[in-house]
Amino acid sequence: MNPFDLKEALLAKHAQHVVLVHFPIALFIVGVFFDFLARRNNQLTLAAAAYYNLLVSAVSTLPVMATGRLAWQFQLESQKLKGVLLLHLVFGVVASAMIWLVWFVHFKARRSPERIVPFFCVPLELLAVTVVAITGHLGGFLSGVNGPS
Repeated sequence: MNPFDLKEALLAKHAQHVVLVHFPIALFIVGVFFDFLARRNNQLTLAAAAYYNLLVSAVSTLPVMATGRLAWQFQLESQKLKGVLLLHLVFGVVASAMIWLVWFVHFKARRSPERIVPFFCVPLELLAVTVVAITGHLGGFLSGVNGPS
């Protein structure tokens, strides 16, 4: 495969998922970090940055999940999932749902008159970061980064 051939890169059977997955992970973790800083320093600009990072992270989970589905269909011909691949799928769906939930809590807080994100969002964000990390770790095994695939 030629690394500079755009057609080969875009039409590879699974490459899109492997590339796209980094965007929601990074945006979500940075969004949680900005939310932590906004709470600690009571800064509205950091809270706004957190909100928009969480929003883009949530939206970017949609193409990631679609390309993951396509990778399963093309590369594995939709065979029954088991083992690490099944765990990756389950954790991926849960991680996506949690990212959307964290964004929704922030969305509702921005629409309220107080504009304060409830404190229960902190443990929810930490749990979501953990689930995202586990999902990425399992994906690393599938791609061969964390060991033999």
